[in-house]
Amino acid sequence: MNYKKIFALFMVGVVILLAMIGFIGPDEIVLALKSANMKYVLIAVLIQIFLLVLWAVRWSIISKSLDIKHRKLPLFAMTLLGLTVNEITPSGRAGGEPVRAYLLGKESGEPFKKTFASVMGDKIFDTFPFAILAVVALLYLIFTIKLSESITATLIGILIIFIALLAIIIYACINENFANRIIRGIFSIGRRLFSRNLDVYEKRVLDAVGEFQENLRLLMADRNVFIASCVISFLSWFLELVRVYFVFLAFGTEVSLGMIASVFLVSTLVGMIPTLPGGVGAIDGVMILIYSVAGISPFVSTASTLIERLISFWFVAILGLLTLPYFGTKVLDEVNFGDEEK
Repeated sequence: MNYKKIFALFMVGVVILLAMIGFIGPDEIVLALKSANMKYVLIAVLIQIFLLVLWAVRWSIISKSLDIKHRKLPLFAMTLLGLTVNEITPSGRAGGEPVRAYLLGKESGEPFKKTFASVMGDKIFDTFPFAILAVVALLYLIFTIKLSESITATLIGILIIFIALLAIIIYACINENFANRIIRGIFSIGRRLFSRNLDVYEKRVLDAVGEFQENLRLLMADRNVFIASCVISFLSWFLELVRVYFVFLAFGTEVSLGMIASVFLVSTLVGMIPTLPGGVGAIDGVMILIYSVAGISPFVSTASTLIERLISFWFVAILGLLTLPYFGTKVLDEVNFGDEEK
């Protein structure tokens, strides 16, 4: 992992965020922060902690369904580290999944293709409710805020692309022939771009597809797991909105859950674009902009966004980094996507 590049990109995001704060007015933002009711901030922090537990429970249910033996506390630590990797690397919030699968494989002794199926199942169950939330939030945003036609068209386009990609990924996860065609296409492009012989790596990936999909199909066919995971996912997304609601209450401002969902949708989509680590600067700017357009004071919007990001990004990232001594500081460099032949 290129830590220097990550740090450099991260600092770019910080500079962008500081520039926005300077443009809006640092003195007024500081006054707004000082006026925050810490009781509501504490409630928001407790909601975030409960969310972390819920995510670990969902993954535990899925792993148990695939007969992957695990201990609850290490699984919780793996969840934290996976979330942190997703946040601190410019990978479109996807880099943490191989890390979780690798760590679960070390813990359980199961092959990577099986543990990765549990992680992908966890990701898919989490994405179902997000897709529904995205459609509802986008409709709310279009009909409640007078956005320009170009911005509205852009949001709709992004959402369509997201749903299309989600459909393609899910279909590739259950249809081996379709997945094989995609994999061969990706490696074909890779050969042209890098002028390297990638046949060995292509064979490893193709050999792993069948067993991976079999495990994933078993998981999706388990009705109890499907229902439990979906319920946890819907509850998790709802609690994320409630967390933001309490952050605004800390500044004496009530914001509708519909508006919060709309901002959450746009900022999450922005965070999925592989640019800056954790979307620092980009996500913050989008949140501040939309809340301000909705009629909320830019000082309160900025102060609320800073607190919200402190809880949802920085707090989680710090907890994840604290797990590194347990797993070993070199664990992120040990993750191998296809060399395990257990």
